[in-house]
Amino acid sequence: MTLSTSDLEQTAARLGAVAFGVTSASPFDEAGAVLVEHRDNGMSGPLHFTFDDPGTATDVTLSFPWAHSIVVFAHEYLSGSSGPAPGGSVVGRFATTDQYTSVRRIADGLRRELNRAGAKAEILIDDNRLVDRAAAARAGVGWLGRSTMLLTPGHGPWLLVGSVVTDAMLEVTTPMKRGCGTCVACVPACPTGAITPAGLDARLCISTWLQAPGVIPHWIRPLIERRIYGCDDCLTSCPPGFPAMSRNEETLVSFSFAEMLALSDVELLERFHWFYIPHTDPRFLRRNLLVAAGNSEESEAVGPILDHFTHRSSLVRGHAYWALARSLGDAAWTPLRRRHAFESVPDALAELERAMLMVRAPAGSGM
Repeated sequence: MTLSTSDLEQTAARLGAVAFGVTSASPFDEAGAVLVEHRDNGMSGPLHFTFDDPGTATDVTLSFPWAHSIVVFAHEYLSGSSGPAPGGSVVGRFATTDQYTSVRRIADGLRRELNRAGAKAEILIDDNRLVDRAAAARAGVGWLGRSTMLLTPGHGPWLLVGSVVTDAMLEVTTPMKRGCGTCVACVPACPTGAITPAGLDARLCISTWLQAPGVIPHWIRPLIERRIYGCDDCLTSCPPGFPAMSRNEETLVSFSFAEMLALSDVELLERFHWFYIPHTDPRFLRRNLLVAAGNSEESEAVGPILDHFTHRSSLVRGHAYWALARSLGDAAWTPLRRRHAFESVPDALAELERAMLMVRAPAGSGM
């Protein structure tokens, strides 16, 4: 059975892909140079992913010596997502539900089509063995925007990318002759200035820190606002994405702080099982929730924040102290002062004392 690029494109479209292309399995040298540069100058930030092994990420033949072609497609997720409600925690639209379910379905359909034709095929979705946006750009699925997001006409940046590596000798498609031109709409829209002339500085990116392990830096905590996963500001400001936004009758989804923080670790991981959480450690998601709850200043969040003062994790306790000071201001002094007599772990104690400095002691407190 002979399979053509056109046949696969029809399959992808039938399964819901909004853009499609094929490129060769030859290395992505330019993308590799950027990965190395950003890793070496620190712009890669606290995450690793493809930065850990740029050679493997930019040459699929190192993982699949038989690879000849890379089939790439894009799924628009905006129509199946929800926007943020006025209260509660905020999740990026790409992650309000498991949008990768659709990506996996399309990729699996393409893989089965290739297998039926006698070809080897391996699915790569959000995989460190492939710089998928570079593959999508070279295949003509879209172009890489100033924000480093993949953009395609009519859908803008509201895309998730899937790829299938195969030994099939397929006709390659042509890269788009498009770019952002003089448009810089995403640059001022970024809350932290992470979109720079040199590319995305992940050290400044909210989405990066919400997926990173460890302590969230103090300087970025207020800028996180109510976000617990993802940040859509560079997407909602992108003009090529406006048509998709105008077509979408957006529903709002509410993730109550009281409800989310009351969940057990097992329940919390299950509730958001499609999130990338470092080491699948619920402390990091709980940490995000506490920072967002503090920024929200919502009265319903105060009780759950206080409940975390005695959490077994010093990391969680530390963020809870900050969150209460952020939420209540001077009214946080008394519970913070009371807690000071019991906190003994150095890092959490430092967070507690910093939180106490954020608020003013009442007159006559002796402090």
